[in-house]
Amino acid sequence: MAVFGAIVILTQTLIASFIAIASASSPPVTFVFGDSLTDVGNNNHLQLSLAKSNYPWYGIDYKTGQPTGRFSNGRTIGDIISAKLGIESPPPYLSLSMDDDAILQGINYASGGAGILNETGFYFIEKLSFDDQITSFEKTKEAIKSKIGEKAAENLCNQALYFIGLGANDYVNNYLQPFLADAQAYTHDDFVELLMTALNGQLRRLYRLGARKMVFHGLGPLGCIPSQRVKSDSGQCLENVNQYVQEFNSQVQKLLVSLNSKLPGAQLSFADSYNIVMDLIVNPHHYGFKISNTSCCNVDTSIGGLCLPNSNLCSNRRDYVFWDAFHPSDAANQVIADQLFSDPHIQQAPSPARAPAPSHI
Repeated sequence: MAVFGAIVILTQTLIASFIAIASASSPPVTFVFGDSLTDVGNNNHLQLSLAKSNYPWYGIDYKTGQPTGRFSNGRTIGDIISAKLGIESPPPYLSLSMDDDAILQGINYASGGAGILNETGFYFIEKLSFDDQITSFEKTKEAIKSKIGEKAAENLCNQALYFIGLGANDYVNNYLQPFLADAQAYTHDDFVELLMTALNGQLRRLYRLGARKMVFHGLGPLGCIPSQRVKSDSGQCLENVNQYVQEFNSQVQKLLVSLNSKLPGAQLSFADSYNIVMDLIVNPHHYGFKISNTSCCNVDTSIGGLCLPNSNLCSNRRDYVFWDAFHPSDAANQVIADQLFSDPHIQQAPSPARAPAPSHI
């Protein structure tokens, strides 16, 4: 009960901080850490990476109508949240020179295939794990110091917002793959403990680098994404996977509460989208969708799952909650972001420009 009370306070702090930021005179500096749900093109700069989305039909509903490295037909949740804050979505770290003044406005370090554990997603050859992303932020901070001085750099880092969303690949591309070492070596209780130990060290490392206002985005019901449903004979959600996710989310919340009590000035919050996404899947019609058990891009197989140029697309992308076997559609991302931060003080993100449909639809 004490932990639940603390989590309620975390949620209130999260909403209050967004209201304050949205009404601030100067735009907030934001740093984004994550995986393919928030990657905006970092993996495009990793020559050997097998976790890329820089080909059609990704980006078909983005404002340019072209692939950008986002694993979506349009925007990521991070793009939409940035719009709610009245700022441009931070650019990918690997697209920037550390001499670029853009580093003073925020950076996106997210990388498709990344996990909390360094071994997660190793078969993608190249990706930036959470540890790699933190090291990249450390380099960024040194560059910021050289631009504006140590004291101003420390203040910038203290006042910035840090969005963190990792953990999905530690399951989908690690623990839930029976041929990998972690799946064989750990019970789920032991695996969660391993994740929390690593995450504890990583969040403390970010804190030492000046991060204070950190928002950790919890996992949604991974057992209900198309790539997991195909493992069920009946095509239903995998309840054991959803139970794993709920335990992960619970342990992350406890860790954040603990860190807030131990680290002076820390404001770590938990953004819980599990029930939001589950309701979107169970009751898609309530949100204007028709189909939530399969993806618009017809790639629901036990191998692969990304939308390739030769993949067949659905006739109406707005009808589908999922774009490919792993990732929500642009329209679903809008709903999730709106539900997470539904407050009249925060402006709504504009819808992306519609690109012409491919000829075979």
